[in-house]
Amino acid sequence: MENTTRLLRRRQVEALTGLKRSTIYQRLAEGTFPKQIRLGPRSVGWLASEVDSWIAERVAQSRPAAPAEARP
Repeated sequence: MENTTRLLRRRQVEALTGLKRSTIYQRLAEGTFPKQIRLGPRSVGWLASEVDSWIAERVAQSRPAAPAEARP
């Protein structure tokens, strides 16, 4: 099985989510954003799959559930 894990740097996360640095770190502190992975003493990254899932959750929350069609 091929490993397709990708890491995103902060600017890539900002571009994907539309959030700025301060908001990302605020949500991290609140526990409402995926945790970053330490890459080195002064660098971090995020798993692309976790960021993609977080975005998908936001989309799902913003869309009302489709009403069940009335049956005759």
